[in-house]
Amino acid sequence: MSSKKNISIIKKNYSLGIIGGGQLALMLTEAAKKRDLEVCVQTKSCCDPAGLKADHVIEADPLKIRGNKSLINKCKKIIFENEWIKIDKLNLIDNNDIFIPSLDAIKPLVDRFSQKKLIDRMNIPCPKWISIKDFKNLSDEQINNWNLPLMAKSNKGGYDGKGNKKIETKEDLDSFLTENDSDDWLIEEWIDYEKELALVGSRDQTGKIRFFPIVETFQSNNVCDWVLAPASTEYDLKLFAINIFSSIVNELNYVGVLGIEFFYGVNGLLINEIAPRTHNSAHFSIEACSSSQFDQYVCISSEIITPEIKMNCEGAIMINLLGLKKNFPISIETRFKMLSEIEHSNIHCYGKSREILGRKMAHITFLLNGKTHSERYNESQALLTMVRDIWPSPHA
Repeated sequence: MSSKKNISIIKKNYSLGIIGGGQLALMLTEAAKKRDLEVCVQTKSCCDPAGLKADHVIEADPLKIRGNKSLINKCKKIIFENEWIKIDKLNLIDNNDIFIPSLDAIKPLVDRFSQKKLIDRMNIPCPKWISIKDFKNLSDEQINNWNLPLMAKSNKGGYDGKGNKKIETKEDLDSFLTENDSDDWLIEEWIDYEKELALVGSRDQTGKIRFFPIVETFQSNNVCDWVLAPASTEYDLKLFAINIFSSIVNELNYVGVLGIEFFYGVNGLLINEIAPRTHNSAHFSIEACSSSQFDQYVCISSEIITPEIKMNCEGAIMINLLGLKKNFPISIETRFKMLSEIEHSNIHCYGKSREILGRKMAHITFLLNGKTHSERYNESQALLTMVRDIWPSPHA
């Protein structure tokens, strides 16, 4: 007997359910509250970031089907904090388009293999890649066509630098191929780029697409350190990025918010990764835009008229605040206090119970006044220095 049932006849107590309870779910919950919506989250602990703000918490691992069923029974629509979901299991319990985006739309984006296959099928530029299984079957001559260094990436679960490994020597490569399973990793050509760019946008139920400005992201140890909005881009480059975004969401009939990370350099614009969710690179939108990425997702999911996206300032800088070592001389409470005393600072503390080295604890945003990109960049550097004097990057 099928486990599906007509969930539309069950009384729903909450407008939105969120699978996941981390900082993205927290900011989605805050955006929903501003729209007077009640929110239920499924997360491991009511002390998780979103659990502290939600109207109701289902304490269950977001991957556990029993918790998913409880969430569906309580909520009118279900949205996702991230793409780490079990599509096949969720398909068993949904027959009423309760998920935003739909499971069919998000399925090609939940792991790197399926993303790469989609990008290749659509003839969108990206780094050359190959699965480890196929790589192991190459002849010596074919392997020599893959120039070192190479980048190995895990198929699932990679984020904030996790799941990435630079392979610099033949010995590194041989060791990696021996130690790792064929189904878990892929290999990419190494890309020397001039800039890392990101584009986040939304697509509503009618198919209308809205964009946040393209931003430049600055990394440290494969983790985003800070973001400058908007990026300095030529018109043709901007148009190409927008066309890529539009092609993907239209191809998938994707409804919700989506982010694309790009490399830009001598090889042109290449897709690095697709994030079928809200994205760190657009956190600046909470203060800098008429409607944030979280507001867009909430409105689209709740069938509220979705606002247009406009910058309400010349630009913005968003700086990630990551966990530091236990023996760092300034306590986290003092760091937050010192940052709050910087004029025009906008701090978003994620409410995490423990400061762990490298863990995202918060971010801080400043609106910029410069009329030109050069002026905004210089302004951002002064602010970045002030912040890092108080709260350095653990990777510096």
